[in-house]
Amino acid sequence: MHIAVHGNHGKKGALLDEHIAFAQRAEEAKLDFLFKADYLVAHPELMAKTKGTVGLDPSFLMATVARETKQIGLVTTISTSFIPPYLIARQLQSLNWISEGRVGWNIVTSIDGANNFSNEPMASSEERYAKASECIEVVKQLWHSHPYEVLETNGDLEKINELVKPIEHEGEFFHINGPLNLPMHPAGDIPFFQAGASDVGRQFAATVSNAIFAATPAMEVGVEMRNDLRKRAVEVGRSADDIRLLPGLYFFIGDTYEEALEMYRQAHAHLTLERRYSALESVIGMDIRHLALQDQITADMLPPKDQKVRSKTHADLVRRYIIDNEPTVEVLLARPEVIGSAHLVAIGTPQDIVNQIITFYEEGALDGFIAVPGGPPKSLDLFFSDVIPMLVERGLFRAEYEGSTLRSHLGLDVLLPN
Repeated sequence: MHIAVHGNHGKKGALLDEHIAFAQRAEEAKLDFLFKADYLVAHPELMAKTKGTVGLDPSFLMATVARETKQIGLVTTISTSFIPPYLIARQLQSLNWISEGRVGWNIVTSIDGANNFSNEPMASSEERYAKASECIEVVKQLWHSHPYEVLETNGDLEKINELVKPIEHEGEFFHINGPLNLPMHPAGDIPFFQAGASDVGRQFAATVSNAIFAATPAMEVGVEMRNDLRKRAVEVGRSADDIRLLPGLYFFIGDTYEEALEMYRQAHAHLTLERRYSALESVIGMDIRHLALQDQITADMLPPKDQKVRSKTHADLVRRYIIDNEPTVEVLLARPEVIGSAHLVAIGTPQDIVNQIITFYEEGALDGFIAVPGGPPKSLDLFFSDVIPMLVERGLFRAEYEGSTLRSHLGLDVLLPN
């Protein structure tokens, strides 16, 4: 099982030292990697939660954290829609050298932010993924255009010219000569992560990614998505095990279930009824203010599926929940798909959380998870002090690192027999 932790930590306004301390704590627990999302627009709600630190460039943050840690993986987020591939290749390879081979790339195509980079409107999802595919291919070519072996030439110009060669890429979106101006790290290819769960997003992930971050608030959603990703991976010539499903686990842990439930309630107490109505309207374009809280929402009340929405993945999760459950207005407005980012929510004692994780793992709903701490510091303390050791005891997680690179943590490096 793979376990990582989301690095947008510090609801009280985490300064750099707090980010570093959090990463070191995750490393002590032998987690696979620290992950930080990125936003290229100013979101008032996120700024309110983090006192502005959400805006730190994740690659700069990871470079700093890299010097204060030794083994934990560091996954940064870079958008292919706005950042050119040469810059991406150089930044990631630089970070790989700084961290000694511990870097991963969370590939995003972005759903907003175009007005911060040009006067052009956001491209369609299909065009953004097409651009991302070409961008990734260029980035990989650039990495390999300057192989690690160049460092073993002892300054022999003839050998350097033989090894370091232009890529001369001419594509639909990019025209790049290369080569890259620094060598590839000997750790090998940097692992790829992705988070899109639409049809085009899944196909993209199954084709290029080592793992996909997912919003799977229910077991059946996770099982279906994991099976689909594995099937798609095989269809494009990869192994089913080449793609890993890592949903977010938004947890609230207490000494009792009642204490944990109160943590969850307190975390969402600021969401007024009007904000919940607005959230639902934002996700699927559905206004239900005219209904009573105990009225049921049925499938025939849903707006047209082809309407334009901010996130098709998020909208599909809400639609699916309504179709499968026909909830009351009150229940719907409390769902994580509506008031959060649709993570799998875990509430209870450390043993409750472990039982839920094991059940989802054994049923094939996940290959691991991204820990998203919820509630007060006690909840996170119990995650590290109780939940992780219980998973280790059950043989589902490592007691010690077996390597010092992200590839080794993910099982991507196969050791050949002597």
